[in-house]
Amino acid sequence: MVSGTIFHCRKNSWPTEEYISRSTLQLFDFDSAAPPEQAWRRRLNSHASILKEFSITFTEAIKMVRLGIRLWSYVREEASHGRKAPIDPFTRESCKPSASHGIPLGGMGSGSISRGFRGEFKHFQIVPGTCETSPMMANQFSVKLHPSAIILFINCWLKIFISREGGNKQYASVLSPGQHEGLGKPSDHGISSWGWNLSGQHSTYHALFPRAWTIYDGEPDPELKVSCRQISPFIPHNYRDSSLPTAVFVYTLVNTGKERAKVSLLLTWANSIGGISHLSGDHVNESFIGEDGVSGVLLHHKQVIKP
Repeated sequence: MVSGTIFHCRKNSWPTEEYISRSTLQLFDFDSAAPPEQAWRRRLNSHASILKEFSITFTEAIKMVRLGIRLWSYVREEASHGRKAPIDPFTRESCKPSASHGIPLGGMGSGSISRGFRGEFKHFQIVPGTCETSPMMANQFSVKLHPSAIILFINCWLKIFISREGGNKQYASVLSPGQHEGLGKPSDHGISSWGWNLSGQHSTYHALFPRAWTIYDGEPDPELKVSCRQISPFIPHNYRDSSLPTAVFVYTLVNTGKERAKVSLLLTWANSIGGISHLSGDHVNESFIGEDGVSGVLLHHKQVIKP
C-alpha cells in the first residue's frame, strides 16, 4: 500500500527576499509599488545568454512535410507580390534571439515594443510583417539628484538627476547598466557619453504579465529607493480597451536620507519605429496640452513605403 499527500507546496523559483531587502519592500508596500511574490526576476547586471537552437528528428520531419510545403508555397506567393511573409521558417534571422526580453508594451493585436530586463527598448513590431530586433539606445529613462529637486529625461532611455541640500552629493545616471551592444561605436551618435553610471548590482527586474517592476535599491544614490511600474492594457472580457496601443510607467521615489533631495527624471525617445527609421527624415514632434490638463509630445513619423 502506497500512501502520501496529493497536494504539495511548490517553492517559489525566485524568492523576493533574495533580490530586494525586506526594508525596501516595506517602503514600497503601498500603491502597488512593490513587486508581487509570483514573478520572474533578474538583476540588472545579469548577462542574458544566447538561446540555443534545436533540431527535429527524422520522424518529426516526416510528419511536418505537408505543413512545410504549405508554408513554402505561402512564402513564395507573398514574395511574388513584393511582400515579406510574417511567418517564414525558411529564412534565418540575422539577429539571434536572446533571453534578455521582458514584458512587451502595447495592447493585443496593436503591435508591440519589447523592453529588456536591463531597461532597453527593443524588438519593435509596429509595422505588420516586420520586426526590428536591435535596441534603440536613444530611448532611455535617466535620473539626477541635486539639492531639493527631481528631473526626468526622455529619448527612449530614462535618466535620473539627484542633488541634496548643501550641494555635497549629486548623482546622475541613465537608469540602465552601460553594458549594451552598440555603445562606444561611431554609430551611437554620442549616446555612450551619457552618464551610464548604474552597475545594476542592487537593481532588479520583476515580470508578471501584463505588468513589470524595476526596483533601484540605492542606485545611483544609496539613500534613494526608486520603483518603476510598467503596465499594458490587458482587461478580461474587454477586447476593445485591451487592444489600445498604450503602456503606462509609474515611478515611486522614497528618500531614506536625512537631507531633502531634488530628483529629476528624464525620458528620451527617438521618433522611430525601430531600426534606422529615425534617420529617414521629415519627422515632426509637437507638444500638446489636453482639455483635462494632461500635457505631452506627439511624434509624427513619416513612414517610408517600400514598393
